[in-house]
Amino acid sequence: MKELVYLEPNRLDAEPFTTSDVVAEFVGITHRRIKSSIVKHMDSLQVFGKVVQYGATLGGRGNEVGYRLNEQQATLLMTFLKNTPTVIEFKVELVRQFYAMRTELNTRHGYRAELKPIRRELTDAIQAIPDVSKWAYKQYTDLAYKTALGSNAAQLRKARGADKKAAAIDYMTADEIHAVARAQNHITTLIELGMDYSQVKSMLMDRKVLGRIA
Repeated sequence: MKELVYLEPNRLDAEPFTTSDVVAEFVGITHRRIKSSIVKHMDSLQVFGKVVQYGATLGGRGNEVGYRLNEQQATLLMTFLKNTPTVIEFKVELVRQFYAMRTELNTRHGYRAELKPIRRELTDAIQAIPDVSKWAYKQYTDLAYKTALGSNAAQLRKARGADKKAAAIDYMTADEIHAVARAQNHITTLIELGMDYSQVKSMLMDRKVLGRIA
């Protein structure tokens, strides 16, 4: 089954959601009827947060208007639908995808917490370099991103539609955060061995890139 649960923007603090048109498509009910059911039960649904109306800019198809539903709202909406085999299949897949998204976000948070001491160790190693350049931390950070993801921080932010001043790490998947942590660990070790930036870069760029930006 296709993707039913989304994260927009795809960042660490975003809330997973599905949409009324996705529900309509996969349960075999017209979008109008699904929206009518949402409006009818709006007070109950909004116990779990504001139900956001969307247009073309928020995931709608063409200029169609619909609603975004978080996990609790979508689960409640499902209780208002008759349990046909199609609806049951959709419910199972929707629950599975929401669970998978929560697991991914929890893993991101875990890897990000693990990354903090690794970044501190890298900062300490850089600061210990004699006559270190003021741009050294940025250079080594971009080198870690380039090694792990194939793109530097600015390129990653652009690819993910993030603000220029946003923390690139907020827009990485769990696997990407883990890869960056490994790269930063390697950089710290090489700096502590007395290698300069060009030597560190040569050592790391010879390694296989762990992944690319989607």
